[in-house]
Amino acid sequence: MQLPQLEDLPLVPGTRALVRANLNVPMQDGVITDDLRITSALPTLQWLREQRACVIVCAHLGRPKGQVVPELSLRPVAARLGELLGTDVQFCETTVGPQAEELAANLEPGEVLVLENVRFNPGETANDPGFATNLTALGEVFVNEAFGDSHRAHASIVGPPASLPSAAGRLCAQETEVLSALLEAPARPFVAISGGAKVSDKLGVLRALVARCDTVLVGGAMAYTFVLAEGGSVGNSRVEPEFLDECRSLLSTGKVEYSADLIVTNVPFGVGEVRTVAADEVPEGFEGVDIGPETRERYAKVISTAGTVLWNGPMGLFEVPEFADGTRFIAECVASSPAFTVIGGGDSAAAVRQMGLGDRFDHVSTGGGAALELLELGDLPGLAALRDAAARAK
Repeated sequence: MQLPQLEDLPLVPGTRALVRANLNVPMQDGVITDDLRITSALPTLQWLREQRACVIVCAHLGRPKGQVVPELSLRPVAARLGELLGTDVQFCETTVGPQAEELAANLEPGEVLVLENVRFNPGETANDPGFATNLTALGEVFVNEAFGDSHRAHASIVGPPASLPSAAGRLCAQETEVLSALLEAPARPFVAISGGAKVSDKLGVLRALVARCDTVLVGGAMAYTFVLAEGGSVGNSRVEPEFLDECRSLLSTGKVEYSADLIVTNVPFGVGEVRTVAADEVPEGFEGVDIGPETRERYAKVISTAGTVLWNGPMGLFEVPEFADGTRFIAECVASSPAFTVIGGGDSAAAVRQMGLGDRFDHVSTGGGAALELLELGDLPGLAALRDAAARAK
């Protein structure tokens, strides 16, 4: 998928560049606990500053639902961005309106301004044309550096490309290139590892993976519905009975493998009895919390022969240290694989960073939901808007 690049923008010193970034960082008591999404935007912001552009950054934090929520202000993010850039970063207490317009107009070449949380405005998620117009008026060119938000047809994502010369930021372009390659020409065998809590959350992407992959390895709580679909006993494990037919349909392709054995417990978040049992023989009162040793070895053998590995979703209740072994084992298998390895964002990306393995994969996506939707649908609203802008410019 070809996207317009930063070098395609008509930049001269002083050009106002409106950048939609993904700065939705985790925070606790006003302190940023993981600044990966800020550091990921730095190459694009630095390049724009080197071109002497006036950089205006807009982004969201959390889900304020169109209301001003002080604890979701981007002010701490702007401060951290300034530290990382090594320069003073201005902060605007509004997103659009007179104050934002004045600060944007008065920027000097190379200076950076961060606007307040775009989702404080109800027009953002509603894709309100008026809000999009007011935001677009702040810039002369537009850069989408928010791949992780590009599956949303929100005003700050699809509005500016409708009228401004537009391009993908470095990270957005890289994410799109890597994930598009998985759709178009992955090295074979192509193995996908899919985990997480619910089949319902990933049904669409599972169908897409089955259509494209050679093998799909299923773990996490979603595997228990597959077990139930084939008549197994799952005890108190979390299942979605309404999706049994869908699981049977996926299994009928011959490409889907699920857990052969499980680590189970009768107290998942406390001190309880822990056993290893066959996946289809979970005792009453117990529930699955991790893949067992037989499953780990079976999955490791499949991963070792892969040409491409895509992993999204943990293998169990990895946030409980006692039940993180399966996820850690799979992470190390994928990290050691000679295949082209991609982590599809979300909990998987968090898990590999937590384990200190992040730099051992070919690509770790910052956009879990966007990555999965691109794999499922083949396109995203934010990416289509950039391509439309490029087509109009020809």
